[in-house]
Amino acid sequence: VQGTGGSSVVSKCSAAARGYIQDRFLRLLAGRRRRRRAPLIHRGYYIRARAVDHCVQDFLLKTQSLPRTQIVSLGAGFDSLYFRLKDMGLLHHTVVYEVDFPNVTCRKATLIKRTKELSALVEDTGGEGLGAITFSGEDYKLLGLDLSELSELERTLEEAGLNDEIPTLFIAEVVLTYMENTRSDALIQWAAEHFPQACFLVYEQVHPEDPFGHVMQQHFSQLNTALHSLAQYPDCEAQQRRFLGKGWSECSVMDMNEFFTYCIPEDEQQRVQTLEPFDEYEEWHLKCSHYFVLAASKGMEPSWTPLSPSVTVPRRAGPMGMAGSVPAAVCARLSGIPGLRRYGHHSVLIKPNVILTTGGFGEEDGQHCRMRSFHVLSKHADYWKAICVTQNVPDKKWGERLYHTVSCLSDTLALVVGGRTSPSSAGLGMLWLKFPETCNTSGPDDIAVELVSLQPAAEAAALRWRHSTTETTFKGEQYLFVYGGRSALEPVLGDWYFLHTPELSYTAIAVEGPVPESRHSHSACSWEGGVLIAGGLGAAEQPLGSVFLLRELEHGFQWQTIETHPPLVPRYSHTAHVHEGKLLLVGGVWFHASSVPGVTVIDLMTGLCLDYVINVEHLEWPLMLHNHTSVFLPNEKELLVIGGGGNCFSFGTHLNPEPVSLSLSSILISH
Repeated sequence: VQGTGGSSVVSKCSAAARGYIQDRFLRLLAGRRRRRRAPLIHRGYYIRARAVDHCVQDFLLKTQSLPRTQIVSLGAGFDSLYFRLKDMGLLHHTVVYEVDFPNVTCRKATLIKRTKELSALVEDTGGEGLGAITFSGEDYKLLGLDLSELSELERTLEEAGLNDEIPTLFIAEVVLTYMENTRSDALIQWAAEHFPQACFLVYEQVHPEDPFGHVMQQHFSQLNTALHSLAQYPDCEAQQRRFLGKGWSECSVMDMNEFFTYCIPEDEQQRVQTLEPFDEYEEWHLKCSHYFVLAASKGMEPSWTPLSPSVTVPRRAGPMGMAGSVPAAVCARLSGIPGLRRYGHHSVLIKPNVILTTGGFGEEDGQHCRMRSFHVLSKHADYWKAICVTQNVPDKKWGERLYHTVSCLSDTLALVVGGRTSPSSAGLGMLWLKFPETCNTSGPDDIAVELVSLQPAAEAAALRWRHSTTETTFKGEQYLFVYGGRSALEPVLGDWYFLHTPELSYTAIAVEGPVPESRHSHSACSWEGGVLIAGGLGAAEQPLGSVFLLRELEHGFQWQTIETHPPLVPRYSHTAHVHEGKLLLVGGVWFHASSVPGVTVIDLMTGLCLDYVINVEHLEWPLMLHNHTSVFLPNEKELLVIGGGGNCFSFGTHLNPEPVSLSLSSILISH
């Protein structure tokens, strides 16, 4: 537990060095422990620092006319809060008390005394050495003790000068969850009972039971820092009830997706979103739905409500209720086959019962890397088997791409469009994939794939990723409709191109009707000659819930909105298929934190939208349904889900280890 404070200050330090947070004191407190973290970690620590600062500064603002206030930071570690507030001139009448384990506070006290920039801000009154008081300044006290020993905490705070008659803010930033629940509950209740005017600020984890939550819990258990609160207080509502039941009269709570959207001004959101090349939206939003900020208070006049956003928050409606469940099962004969643990790849049915998977990021020879190998699954009788693929071209043509599309144009030809290597590189162009006619289901166990680069590859249509490429028909001719996505320059695209096949000439075709808002990571399906677009991530990194049909008219196409009822819960990074007039959406990421997306069925005639939960009781690992691919087998009414998962913040990479079959027969009853 003590180690978590050190790693946290290193991450905050790295975020400050990249401009996410303004804090010149972090590098002094991090000492020699410096490492550059990934953009996803920077965002995670930015939102944490922002939430705490937002609430603390609100407390100081609301109490600035009072003669005296105090702040008690529990489990403060190497936090720089006191030095920042002092430097900003916000501590005229406030004393800050920091409590942590004795060896942590001793190291911090030594750092302060040795570092001129720190010692200059705090007047050392020489009161340390008295019991657990490690450092004593005019308005800053460092106390070394175990928080779970409540009577000792109370006694030491009193010795250090804490006055229970004046307004006091308690801060617990990822602290209470490391304590046994009986002890953290007692601490919460003690603070409410002993301080007539008090506020309590908490930032920690939530939602242990979904796939991301399982990976998160496993990570903390491996570090020997189990998260105790989660079993008893698994969601924001339970945490709110906890405080209201322990003597606090007001309590508001938000998960970090809500906090980012409603408590951070738009210009600041945009600033943070453009600081570094970034393409881990799924992991960012999942991380944010698994952390919350809570503000409780009692006896405060005026009342302390730092989590009241400047705009009225429309509560994000989740699914209205589940219409049923879909059973998931691993494909028995495919267990342990390497090559399918990947995300950001593309899988396509190249002929009946033969699936080609290309690209993505995953595991090859025990290493995490961008995937060079292709992978073919072929169905024999009633089971799938993996087939080795040989590529007769140099690797560099393939470019190890992620988030590309592959469209099958014939039995022997597929077109690869776009994709990227890193998010800062320009998108990759187009490639033909050619395979022999002999690669049928009963044929050899080896398929040769030839890659042919297309010139010119630098067309705007192809230099994108997280887009869609869909077969469509106009006046009896075949086209590919390339839509949306993002590029190295544009975080979200809303344009489209018609590619006439097979010679791939760009064709101007008139499109009328309301243009859908720009999006990437949406789904697109061919339907009745046109294209169905659903969901996606929009301009402000907000999931979209709209469904559009690009419909063929006599002289061109028309965008039509498909109204769904109840409204489709906004989502992105899902996959989609059409079957007998029904649009099936599989998985994805949404902001509704109490459940994860399963299978949603939209009746395209009536607009009726039904959500089904995926029953994972027969899987021995968490099923992450984002950045996956899926192939629909209409005869079996079965969906094969391949790959999926990603980087789970600092908790490690989780890749679905094997393909999963979802049986849809019970929800696709033909009428």
